[in-house]
Amino acid sequence: MKNRLKEIKNQAIIEINDAKTLEEIENIKVKFLGRKGELNTIRRGIKDLSPEEKPVIGDLANKIAGEIETKINEKHQALYKAEISEKLQSEKIDITLSGASKPFGTQHPLTSTINDIVSIFQGMGFSLVENINSPEVETEYYNFDALNFPPDHPAKDMQDTFYTLNAPNLLLRSQTSNSQIREMEKKSPPLRVISPGRVYRSEAVSSRKNNLFHQVEGFMVDKDVTFGDLKGILNEFTRQFFGQSRPTRFRTSFFPFTEPSVEIDVQCIMCQGKGCRTCSGTGWLEILGAGMIDPNVLKNINIDSDTYSGFAFGMGVERLAMLKYAINDIRLFFNNDVRFLEQF
Repeated sequence: MKNRLKEIKNQAIIEINDAKTLEEIENIKVKFLGRKGELNTIRRGIKDLSPEEKPVIGDLANKIAGEIETKINEKHQALYKAEISEKLQSEKIDITLSGASKPFGTQHPLTSTINDIVSIFQGMGFSLVENINSPEVETEYYNFDALNFPPDHPAKDMQDTFYTLNAPNLLLRSQTSNSQIREMEKKSPPLRVISPGRVYRSEAVSSRKNNLFHQVEGFMVDKDVTFGDLKGILNEFTRQFFGQSRPTRFRTSFFPFTEPSVEIDVQCIMCQGKGCRTCSGTGWLEILGAGMIDPNVLKNINIDSDTYSGFAFGMGVERLAMLKYAINDIRLFFNNDVRFLEQF
């Protein structure tokens, strides 16, 4: 058995020295040191030897296995270095050549606008609504009834709202105000929340309107909240969003879920208030609607309107992006024209 071990050692060294590739070295390793290799075949026979021979043959087998493994590792390193050196020689790069430009994607202008809006309001202490409280497929109750819309309000008509065929009162939300009700149902005041998302309305598509667009709803409910708080927060938002102090005006309006209600305008960015086609000669552009939350809305969700008050506002993301970047057609946001998108 000693002679057989020496023969295995000599044969292994010859094959290792003759190996020319890493694959050959791996095959030699399996042949001599693998589970079914020649050395392990010898080792399995040690149990049949006499007690005197077992330790002698066992030590010799282990010594030879170690020597073969060392030789294999040395040869492997030598072949690996030679292979790398050859590859480096054959794959030289001319660093004087001009590089190949690869285009890469960036955020869509609507995404970056939403992120800017969210960031500004989070800086003023508003938290982001939980997704579970802002579903796009909504019931008539959360989209209209809980927001103080009367049963015969025209916005409920099929001509204005997308109803689904799954249930009589199931629809695609027409405003992100549904999140306002869901948040107040599950959480107690004080609340200061914003909710960005997609909304759907049965509109004729034009340069100014689309049947899918994005809104950011915001509201605050606490003790002693006043219209002055609303005005201060929205004025600060316009200052930060447009990057400068821009004149604003608050016009009286009507929304079923706020009283009093207002629409907020900013001075026209195109003509600086002088009057142009973009602002229809008025010098002003509407950016959002807002108002003090109607006490009936608070009562609908069991919040004491004698103790708490609040305000709410909603802004169209496309509208703000069009004003900020001087875009004259809302359809550009949805056409996926690379010539338009790569400008951002």
